[in-house]
Amino acid sequence: MAQKTALIVYAHQSVGSFNAAVRDVAVEELASQGYRVLVSDLYAMNFRANATQDDIIGDLKKPELFQYGEETMHAWMEGRLSDDIVAEQRKVEEAELVIFQFPLYWFSVPAIMKGWMDRVLSQGFAFTLEKMYNNGVFKDKKAMLSFTTGATQTMFRPDGINGDINITLWPLQNGTLHFCGFQILAPQIFWSPAHCPTAVRGGMLEGWRIRLKGLLAEKPLTFAPCELFDLSFQGGFMLRPSAREEQESQPHGITTGHHLGKPLPPDNQIKAPPPDPGSATAGCRK
Repeated sequence: MAQKTALIVYAHQSVGSFNAAVRDVAVEELASQGYRVLVSDLYAMNFRANATQDDIIGDLKKPELFQYGEETMHAWMEGRLSDDIVAEQRKVEEAELVIFQFPLYWFSVPAIMKGWMDRVLSQGFAFTLEKMYNNGVFKDKKAMLSFTTGATQTMFRPDGINGDINITLWPLQNGTLHFCGFQILAPQIFWSPAHCPTAVRGGMLEGWRIRLKGLLAEKPLTFAPCELFDLSFQGGFMLRPSAREEQESQPHGITTGHHLGKPLPPDNQIKAPPPDPGSATAGCRK
């Protein structure tokens, strides 16, 4: 049996950070399961975040009006993308599992990780209009977010000051990763570790290690399949009338994004095994 590969795309500036400890647990545990673990340490690599024409080797197709997506698609097809992008794309191709490890910045990923997504997940390589969502290029791969927050868990509840964490995660999980076809595993969220006692942080890491042991057996999150939509410009890529009719009797919308004016389906973006009370937010200071 061929050895499986996992890729950890990691973004934190400090080697002594809690994110670094989370990364190290994942590397150790996955390696013990026989995985070949690749780590893209973006800050250590000085990975360039800005997407420019420097990402393309050779002449542009339309130099009079530079369009990054079109130009990088052609460059990918012709083997003319910059070496740093090609190296990361090869890692993605090899990996059955991709974990994004980061601190939540402004309700999203750090700029350097957003740059990785912008540049590495290029058109053609990661998606086309014919290959997207559940029919996407990476439909046989799994991906997940693993991140720390500065806020407590209560602050990201529907009645908390930051609003529902499900809505925060929708653009990343559906709009980026699932759009490329990835099966999305529930995120691993480390709530406010900087404000937790040492013992609680240790419990968080142990909970992560335990989850990693059965990670690949978990059922991915649920998203609206492409088959529910008219995938044509004439149909506007809109929900089919038959699908809309079927949804009329349902108490909730289809997904966090496809709510259809109804209540959001509970925890559509964060389904996960019940946390161990000793490894989650117990003991955290508010």
